[in-house]
Order: sequence, then structure tokens, then C-alpha cells
Amino acid sequence: MNIADIIAPGRVQFAADVQSKKRALEQLADILAEGTPYLTAADVFNGLIAREKLGSTGVGDGVALPHARLKGIDDCIGAFIRLPQGVDFEATDEQPVDLIFGLLVPEAATDEHLKLLRRLAEIFSEAETLVDLRDTDDDQGLYRTLLDHDIITT
Repeated sequence: MNIADIIAPGRVQFAADVQSKKRALEQLADILAEGTPYLTAADVFNGLIAREKLGSTGVGDGVALPHARLKGIDDCIGAFIRLPQGVDFEATDEQPVDLIFGLLVPEAATDEHLKLLRRLAEIFSEAETLVDLRDTDDDQGLYRTLLDHDIITT
């Protein structure tokens, strides 16, 4: 599976009006639910928040990987937002987060879920990926950058 399998260009965006973790998750939920008739933004947000209550998905270096397993979806769905300034995400390194990749997986997809998260964490720990994403200045550029780094390969 690669990034193009789980993320569409419309699900990669700059999120200009975000100044908190809660607002970042709301924006991400809106993007993940958009165009998906069987999901509501509220359902997605609640799933992301429930996961965050177990522990922050801020993995360090300004990156967060919020994720949730949801009933009613058959395929993995991804979205990416870049914030103009970092927000407190209670990350492991206590640094503000400005790069957020959200992932929804089917409720029964535990192995796939963990494999995708592990690969995302590997790629987002690569300095070149982070620099390229932060140097990109439009939605299409962000999407191309994600594809160029082949975020998920198995």
C-alpha cells in the first residue's frame, strides 16, 4: 500500500486558522469525513479524541499521527494538514506540532493499522521529509511531497 491508496489531493491542506490541538483535530476530522457519506465529522472527531485520551499521538519533531479505528469503513483513509505555527500536542519531546497526518482504519484492521502507523512514524522521523513538507507552500505541493516520499510502502 502506498500513500496514493489512502489519501486524495483534497485531503492534504494548509490549515491556517488552527491554534490548538482540539481545533487541529476538528479540522482533520472535517477533512477525513468530507466526501465520505457514511462518516460524519463528529464521529471522526470523537474517534480521534478517544484515541488521544489514551496518550498523545504527538511523536516528536513537530509531527503528530492522530488515528482511530471506526465502524462502518472498509478502507483506510488518510489526511494531512500543515499548520502555519505549531500547537501544543503534548508530544513526547514537548515540541509544538505543525505537521499532522490523520489515519482512519476499519475497526477490524488491527494489524494493518499498526503496520501503517509504524511506517508513517518511520517516514516522518526522516529529516528530509520534514524539511520538504515545511518548505512547501501550497496544498498541491504538499500532496506531491507526500507522494514523492512514498509515505507508506509495503
